[in-house]
Amino acid sequence: MAGSQNHNSATLATPAGGQGSVGDYLALLKPKVMSLVIFTAVVGLLAAPGQIHPWLGFMTILCIALGAGASGALNMWYDADIDAVMQRTAKRPVPAGVILPEEAFGFGLALAVASVLLLGLTVSIPAAALLAFTIFFYVVIYSMWLKRRTPQNIVIGGAAGAFPPMVAWTAVTGTVDAGSIALFLLIFMWTPPHFWALALFREGDYAKAGVPMLPNVAGRAETKKQILIYTLLLIPTVLAPVATGTGGTLYATAAALLTAKFLADAVALYRAGDVAAENAAAKRLFGFSVLWLFALFAAILVERLAGLPVLGAWF
Repeated sequence: MAGSQNHNSATLATPAGGQGSVGDYLALLKPKVMSLVIFTAVVGLLAAPGQIHPWLGFMTILCIALGAGASGALNMWYDADIDAVMQRTAKRPVPAGVILPEEAFGFGLALAVASVLLLGLTVSIPAAALLAFTIFFYVVIYSMWLKRRTPQNIVIGGAAGAFPPMVAWTAVTGTVDAGSIALFLLIFMWTPPHFWALALFREGDYAKAGVPMLPNVAGRAETKKQILIYTLLLIPTVLAPVATGTGGTLYATAAALLTAKFLADAVALYRAGDVAAENAAAKRLFGFSVLWLFALFAAILVERLAGLPVLGAWF
C-alpha cells in the first residue's frame, strides 16, 4: 500500500496539505455512490424478518454509510494516478491537488476503523464483521488487485456494492440467509451490464488510464454480447426476492416490467451498427439501469412501509 501511495504522490500536484475544504472531503466519500448504498441498506434493514430498535437501525445505516465513504476515500487515494488522466475523474480532490494522497488515506482509514468498531460495539458483531469484509473487498480485492489486472474486474468486484443490504439485514437477524442473498444478487448481477455500458461510451478514458475494461481488451462487439448475456441472467435473478418471500406483488410487477425494458435496451445496444449508435444506446442503457435498481428496491421499501403482504417463499 505504501508503494502505491508514493507512486500517486509522485504523479500528482503536491500542495502543502490541509487545503481541502469540507466539500472536498465530502467528495472523497463518493456521495452519489453512498446515496445508493444507503438506500439499498435501508431496504435491507426494513425487509429483514424481525425487529430492530429504531436507534440501532439508525446506527446501522450510519455505520454502513461511513464504511461506504471510507471505501470511496481509500479508492481515491489508491487510484489517484489513473483518476488524473481520465476526464470523468480528473477533478476529484486528490488528482486536482486539493487533498494530498496521504490525507485521503488517513481520512479513509479512520472512517473504516470507526465504522466497523461503532457497528460492532452498538449493534452487532456479525454485521460489523461483514462491513469490515465489504470495505476490505472493495479496497484491496477490487481497487488494488482486480481493477488494473483483469477485464473481469467489475464482475467480481461488483460484490462490494452488493453487500450493504446484506450488512443491514444481518444487523436485524444476526445471520446471512436466503432473503439477504436475494438482495445481494440483484445488485451483483446488475453491476456488469451497468458498468460495461459506461465503459463503452467512456472507452477512450479507460484506455488512456490503462484500465483493462472489457471494451478495451475484448472489443466492443464482445462487450455488447456480454451485456446482453448478463441482462438475460437478470431475469431469474429478479425472481429471487419473490422466491424467498422478500418481495410481493408490487415488486413482482415492477420487476417484470422494468426487466423487460432493460432487456429491450440491451438488445438495441447489441444490434447497434456503428460507434455513434452504440454509444447512444449504451448511454440509454446505463441511465435506465440506475432507475431499474432504484425502482426494484423502492418497490420492496413501499411494500414494507405500507404493510403490503409479500408472496410466500418458494422454499
